[in-house]
Amino acid sequence: MEKQTLSLKKLTRTLLKNGSREMTGRSRGVRIREAIEKILGGEKGALRVLLDFSGMGSIDFSWADEVVAKMISRLWSGEYGEKFLVLKNLNPSQAENIGVALERKKLAVLTTGPEGWRIIGSLNNYLIHTLNRVMKKRQLTLRELSEEEGIEMNTSGTRLLNLYKKRLVVRVEGPMMGKDDPHRGRQYIYQSLLF
Repeated sequence: MEKQTLSLKKLTRTLLKNGSREMTGRSRGVRIREAIEKILGGEKGALRVLLDFSGMGSIDFSWADEVVAKMISRLWSGEYGEKFLVLKNLNPSQAENIGVALERKKLAVLTTGPEGWRIIGSLNNYLIHTLNRVMKKRQLTLRELSEEEGIEMNTSGTRLLNLYKKRLVVRVEGPMMGKDDPHRGRQYIYQSLLF
């Protein structure tokens, strides 16, 4: 999977010639979102994009809704294909405004920074718990989750699949099990977006 880091500071400098570091208003947001969507659409295979907020100023709700919430919604619907988005180096004010925009639409995104990773937005507690497992181990199969949590295989499979559909983990196909193995067939491995 390709990994690409996009600096919002460089992107805004290129697109918004006025040198402003503030991310405000829908009209500015549309220009930024469309530029990021070009990158997402330009890559044919799986792509993990780290959107770096270092050196940026404040964010208002309209910008957060237009850029982040709209892209997360489109990621969840599969509009971009096998693409993943992680927000990097948000300050508390930026995280709060993005969080409100995501919560209003029942969306969530993975963020990372000096303090580690976290989820902002809205995500069920059992999915947060499962995501914690994946992040801690870096990768997890539904069988491993089922055994560790003492839950049914179909329950663990549903949880991991939901995290994948929400683009919070990566899913790769594992090796096929042999016909003598009692657990034969296709097996998926769910991996952290940060490794």
